[in-house]
Amino acid sequence: MKRIKLFALIALMGLLTAPAFAEGLGYINYEKVIANYDTAKSIAKELDAKGMELQQYLMDKEKEFKSIDTPVKKQAFKDRIANEYKAKEEAYIKYRVGKEKEVFTKIQNVAKIVMAEQKLDAVIDIKAVFCGGVDITDIVIERLKGIKN
Repeated sequence: MKRIKLFALIALMGLLTAPAFAEGLGYINYEKVIANYDTAKSIAKELDAKGMELQQYLMDKEKEFKSIDTPVKKQAFKDRIANEYKAKEEAYIKYRVGKEKEVFTKIQNVAKIVMAEQKLDAVIDIKAVFCGGVDITDIVIERLKGIKN
């Protein structure tokens, strides 16, 4: 019985002191990283250009639409352009999501390396931090600048 009580006491002490061995929580300002990451900035410009291409496509088609003379031709034109635009828009969205995921994955991989180096238990976004933690934003930015893309 003494052994069980001793074991229970040791186990309880272990559970109560376990958080003391945690190295800590890191946080990152993802928006600041994006704003200072050249690859992310160039991808954002590329995505903006592709978005502008979609808008230009609609403006060009609107001019064509105005030159059509019969209601039947206008309706056929509208239907055809709606289908074409939908396909272009879906392709753009798929491309954008892929590029955003690519940037996120690169940042996440660098954050994981920094987390291990700093002996942190986890890294969260700065928006979730009320107080405490270790800011690794600038370290991640510097590491990203050193990566050749």
